[in-house]
Amino acid sequence: MGPLKGFTILEFAGIGPGPFAAMVLADLGAEVIRIDRTEAVRNVVGGSVSKDIMNRGRRSLAVDLKSPEGLETVLKLVEQADGLIEGFRPGVMERLGLGPQVCLGRNTKLVFGRMTGWGQDGPLAKAAGHDINYIALAGALDPIGRKGQAPVPPLNLVGDFGGGGMLLVVGMLAALLEAGKSGEGQVVDAAMVDGAALLMTFFFGLREMGAWHEERGTNILDTGAHFYDAYETSDGLYVSLGSIEPQFYSELIKLAGLEGEDLPGQMSRDDWPMMKERIEKIMKTKTRAEWCEIMEGTDVCFAPVLTMTEAPEHPHNKSRGTFVEHGGVLQPGPAPRFSRTPGAIERAASMPGQHTDDVLARFGFAADEIARLREAKAIA
Repeated sequence: MGPLKGFTILEFAGIGPGPFAAMVLADLGAEVIRIDRTEAVRNVVGGSVSKDIMNRGRRSLAVDLKSPEGLETVLKLVEQADGLIEGFRPGVMERLGLGPQVCLGRNTKLVFGRMTGWGQDGPLAKAAGHDINYIALAGALDPIGRKGQAPVPPLNLVGDFGGGGMLLVVGMLAALLEAGKSGEGQVVDAAMVDGAALLMTFFFGLREMGAWHEERGTNILDTGAHFYDAYETSDGLYVSLGSIEPQFYSELIKLAGLEGEDLPGQMSRDDWPMMKERIEKIMKTKTRAEWCEIMEGTDVCFAPVLTMTEAPEHPHNKSRGTFVEHGGVLQPGPAPRFSRTPGAIERAASMPGQHTDDVLARFGFAADEIARLREAKAIA
């Protein structure tokens, strides 16, 4: 039912941002076929893979990409696909005989999505790396943290999933739209360092306007301000405040019990440390639940800091169905929402090779041809 129904995407199995992009495309209705290696079938232990929820929504085909029969099998799928995504180091797909030149030669409308950390070219293109390295080079890691402390990696949300997987999805969608008009495919080079840099656009703008200090933990959004931070409550839990606008700040002052006091101006940076100490002490006078009773739903811009166990149980998340249970596994549901063509989780995470026969039959392979490929160990 999703808005991408009718599109077919091939996903070469990988880790991190590639599978995330494939999951989003599948949630939005695309038929995404994950191409696993045959050795992945042999390495499956019990049913653990089915709880790898980032692999949800896709069927899995296991192929020996190093065998001529396996390679030709994949190329036959390429001929019928709208898009392809891969997350290998630059040059790997070419060495396998599955590079853009070969694939676009088989299917001129194919959108060939490439997910890497450093990009397809540049001095670091072939170097190993992880999210923390890409966001460090992009200027995105340095500002995250408290004053006088080391930068804090924001999980791997900024490089892998935000600047990587999500922007690969954007690139794929844009190229698929363009191919529908021009009849021609192209390569999408999605690099996490580029994407993380793009996510920093707002802050580069603030810096140019003189509104952002490069000293960590001294700005409005990096824990420098007393009205934008997380605070511990009397029961050792935390709440978040984001009272940036003057009217929201006034509400914070009122509900924190500071109304009527001779306080410095909200944007008086020199007074932020003193005000932060005051807010810290006030927040520790009540439990998280008590502050929720006072501030939740007001214009303070307030929310309790919830654990992954707690978040699905919050009334707002439950009301919207932000988290769903599928295949006995609780997980974040598809986003964003669509009024006419809602996205959905079509199937639970699959085992490598679980749908090999079904997928090949769907692409027009006869039963005897599938049997021959299995006998040759080209598929599993």
